[in-house]
Amino acid sequence: MLTSESLKRIDREIAKYPADQKQSAVMAALAIAQEEQGWLPSEAIESVANYLGMAPIAAYEVASFYNMYDLRPVGKYKVSVCTNLPCMLSGGVDAGEYLKQKLGIGYNETTPDGLITLKESECMGACGDAPVVIINNRRMCSWMQPEQIDKLLAELK
Repeated sequence: MLTSESLKRIDREIAKYPADQKQSAVMAALAIAQEEQGWLPSEAIESVANYLGMAPIAAYEVASFYNMYDLRPVGKYKVSVCTNLPCMLSGGVDAGEYLKQKLGIGYNETTPDGLITLKESECMGACGDAPVVIINNRRMCSWMQPEQIDKLLAELK
């Protein structure tokens, strides 16, 4: 199910671990599979598990535990808002509510045009920059007040 290019990338991740520990590359392998497919359907998780020689349920446990993995399709941009306690106390919940209002969707929903999926997220490790938003698991945006959110949304559209 995975392309040869993805398998080569996974092989590079596997090489970082002792030969008998290739399951340690599961997080990176899942990220590569998700990058290839846009999300992680069960077939992709199973392919990763089989490639790493582990039980598919073990790979699914990883994929279902961490925020960065998507077990159903998402929009072109996944906008994740931290609402953990430090961010909550510094406006994370307000930022999430503002995004819901601006986008006309709730958490775990995608705009009708398929452009943006809004997610509620756990700690991103940038509590001093709260409220924090991360785009597609890669780009962190700090101090997200309404003005900054408006600029971000304009940029994404």
